Amino acid sequence: MTNDIENVTADGGLNQRDVPILLAALVSGSGRVERVALSGGVVWIKRYGTERARLIGLKRAAAALFNAPFIRPSPAVENEGMARREVRRIQQFAAKDVPAPRVVYSSGSAVVLTDVGGTVREWLDALPEDDAVSYDGMLVRCTTAVGRLHAKGLAHGRPYTRDMFLKDGQIGFMDFEEEPEAVMPLAVAQARDIWLLFMQVATSARLGKETHDRAYRAWADVAPPEAVAELRKLTGVLGGFLWLARLIGRVHMGSDLRRFIVATSYLMHVSLNYRQD
Repeated sequence: MTNDIENVTADGGLNQRDVPILLAALVSGSGRVERVALSGGVVWIKRYGTERARLIGLKRAAAALFNAPFIRPSPAVENEGMARREVRRIQQFAAKDVPAPRVVYSSGSAVVLTDVGGTVREWLDALPEDDAVSYDGMLVRCTTAVGRLHAKGLAHGRPYTRDMFLKDGQIGFMDFEEEPEAVMPLAVAQARDIWLLFMQVATSARLGKETHDRAYRAWADVAPPEAVAELRKLTGVLGGFLWLARLIGRVHMGSDLRRFIVATSYLMHVSLNYRQD
């Protein structure tokens, strides 16, 4: 491992005096994500685990039962496979000029990534309660960024605001643990992306439907037509469960259930009526 890290320093990735600090952190640390301060700035060590096989099996069974490919889980891989997947997907995004963390070093089931600053989620949480314009404006910027991502032939798999960051005025992406296009058509993965993002937009937008409409148009105006078409199918399938969700909600309306109802209801309606130019 020491020789590998020294090879990284030769390429300018690390200062020589940082090697023992990073080596010690890699060997002694156990946290899933660990912050390490080096002479040139902060880096993050990310260690990988595997999703429980039972949960993966349930997702696969549900996808087959309901003929819903968007439910399929990403391929199950061991810890080292997860690390390789993250590195590969970071490289894919960087090759398409999408801001992403830089890989400083990787070995086994650990990857060392550059610091990208605060997340979009942290930026939103820091806004004053009465600044609805800035808050909702950022939500629209997020859907715009996802639309541009899709236009470049990519899908994220888990586009939550905590997995986005701001850099040089652009929204970037991190945490590439999902690889949905490996188990479903790309357009389906892209439709699932925007549905997952709208699960956050739908109930957090402070200006309500006005922001919903702006956010959807921002994505749909640049997204591939195939993704827009797949979103109609996806919400058509999920819409069949809205009656059950609302029935459960009469007993207990949890936050996740409410997000599902609001996001799915809105997207089902708007995707049927939206026409790309």
